[in-house]
Amino acid sequence: MAAIADACAQSDCPFEIALVLSDVAEAGILERARERSIPAKFIPPGKFRTKLDDEAEGVFLDSLRQAGVDLVVLAGFMRILKGDFLRVFEGSVVNIHPSLLPSFPGLEAWKQALEYGVKVTGCTVHFVDQGVDTGPIIAQQTVPVLDNDTPTTLHERIQQVESELYPAALAALARGQIKVHGRHCVNLANRQD
Repeated sequence: MAAIADACAQSDCPFEIALVLSDVAEAGILERARERSIPAKFIPPGKFRTKLDDEAEGVFLDSLRQAGVDLVVLAGFMRILKGDFLRVFEGSVVNIHPSLLPSFPGLEAWKQALEYGVKVTGCTVHFVDQGVDTGPIIAQQTVPVLDNDTPTTLHERIQQVESELYPAALAALARGQIKVHGRHCVNLANRQD
């Protein structure tokens, strides 16, 4: 969120942050938003560990609608979105994942990459659909896996790349440069017609 907010501060940024929501009361993202005078709000997630309950989902949706949000940008949101949420914001929810999807979906992807022994991993910006990390891929960036990497060092390097890739992908979306064709996203700025 901080990298996205910093990108918004640039004069040529084509998007703005309308609201920051979190399902964790002490989340650093709320403090980072308040430091930048961005409206921020904690919403209790309800009784489930991996998803929002119906009441919480309704509060999230109402808050996003009231703020006039066009695109929902997930950053560290560790709950699966389904049903009404994805219907209301169909094709308008994006996430960043710390691997080169479709490899290593789910939790702690950097640890999965290390355990598997890959030489290259990275991060992926993608649209959110009904699956877990299965939506159309908007952008990806590679990160080499070094022989002396630990889960911590690899995760830190992936996060550095994420902080550059996510704002760039959001800018491309805001400029209308990303078009979805089935499962494929095309960046019109990169086309060689």
